[in-house]
Amino acid sequence: MALTLLLLALAIFLVAGVPISFALLSASVLTLVYLDIAPVIAVQQLAAGINVFSLMAIPFFIFAGDLMYRSGIAEKLLQVADAALGRLQGGLGQVDVGASMLFGAVSGSSIASVSALGSSLMPAMQEKGYDKDYAVNVTCCAAILGVIIPPSHNMIIYAASSGLGISIGDLFLAGIFPGIIAGIALAITAWIIARKRNYPKGVFPGWPAFLKASIIALPGLFTAVIIVVGILGGVFTPTESSAVAIVYTLIVAAFVYRTLTPTTFALACRGAVQTTAIVMMIIGSAAVFGWLLALLHAPTQLAQLVMSISDNPTLVMLMVILVLLILGTFMDMAPLIIITTPIFLPMMMELGVDPVHFGIVLILTLGIGLVTPPVGSVLFVGAAIGDIKIEETVKTIWPFYLALIAALLLTAYIPSLTLFLPSVFQ
Repeated sequence: MALTLLLLALAIFLVAGVPISFALLSASVLTLVYLDIAPVIAVQQLAAGINVFSLMAIPFFIFAGDLMYRSGIAEKLLQVADAALGRLQGGLGQVDVGASMLFGAVSGSSIASVSALGSSLMPAMQEKGYDKDYAVNVTCCAAILGVIIPPSHNMIIYAASSGLGISIGDLFLAGIFPGIIAGIALAITAWIIARKRNYPKGVFPGWPAFLKASIIALPGLFTAVIIVVGILGGVFTPTESSAVAIVYTLIVAAFVYRTLTPTTFALACRGAVQTTAIVMMIIGSAAVFGWLLALLHAPTQLAQLVMSISDNPTLVMLMVILVLLILGTFMDMAPLIIITTPIFLPMMMELGVDPVHFGIVLILTLGIGLVTPPVGSVLFVGAAIGDIKIEETVKTIWPFYLALIAALLLTAYIPSLTLFLPSVFQ
């Protein structure tokens, strides 16, 4: 009865439009009162949920991503992608995907990606005759590559939620190939639709122009190299690497590109504080909810239910992916990682699935939820920037969903795509 109350209360709060963090916390407090447990436990569990050292990296990575967005580093990456891919038919769609992959490799934030690239590319696409829905769909779906291409703060949340001491460096490496595959799938889809709609071709500026754009963008791209190589080489921890990313970004923005102003810095600070507060509140509230689920034996019951249907790893993986896709349509990514990791990870490990591999599958699956209504935060931001209704984008976004799901299934059922690089560096 308590578990039913917990889930029903959460559903009612979400339908009523209560923000996700307060919905999780309110449902948890109601259930604690029903169980005659002191509500102060909720406060204690919330504090414990965010009192994790590795989570300190999240505000630093958010700040670094905001600095890159506001200091124009995204524009430099966009110029590289444009020089390389803009000559194709519907080339701006390919540019969008390529720039999102590059920006994801230095910011790790889907919201930052859709904000930075969307504000530049969406108007450019519309000026050249691209439809609004195409511009928004490509930009939003490409933006979620930031959750899987390292560095990604969602991988840090997964590692902390697992309780197994999973290497964040291994997760960073494991996300590289799936991120590239998802990017290629989106680029092909964007090209096919562009040909069907007869969008214009771009003009290749020549190899000297491409080389020049690459050299200019190199200092910004080097952020990802410093982070990943530094962690793998044992130079610094993931948390320290996030602080290094901020210092390096400040140096590049202030002294290399000379785009950092007091106003830009202040806006980045304010944006990072606001985003961090939201993310940490969600993490803390999800920790309370997850603790109650564990107390009520929900993970065990769900595992028994799934295993009663089948103990075939292939089928179980498919069922877990379907459940995560459904959950991702109405809950945000961070709380879902915290809630579902303790539920599904032990079950998948019992079936022989590597925790690093499952982490990438889980993050990519929940990343798709960022562009699926009714709670697709990236889709909302993209639609607002593109000045189009959500209903109009959803009508034509399905080919991009299929591309992402194809990349997801390849990642899920070919473990070497995720485990090859970690095994090499081990």
